[in-house]
Amino acid sequence: MSKVTVTQLDEQHYRVSGELTRNSISAERLLNKNSQSNHKNWYFDLSEVSRVDTAGLAWLIHSFAELKQQGIHLELQNIPEQLQKLMQLGQVTNLFE
Repeated sequence: MSKVTVTQLDEQHYRVSGELTRNSISAERLLNKNSQSNHKNWYFDLSEVSRVDTAGLAWLIHSFAELKQQGIHLELQNIPEQLQKLMQLGQVTNLFE
């Protein structure tokens, strides 16, 4: 099991790596409450995500909702095929466009 890690690259860009599964994310928050940015668009690079399940997708959706409440739009980049399929099945692809 590889725990999920979120690395802030700059004020708008983050790299998500590891597994986005129910076993690896537990009660983790995707973003630190101390993350401050004046930018209204944030980008998550998912190229280093090795596995994802529905809990990982739900975690991303929850993070999207939290950011939206703060007036920030979240865009996913380099989405793994496994996550793309889950997003299509859950009909949530348009959330992150």
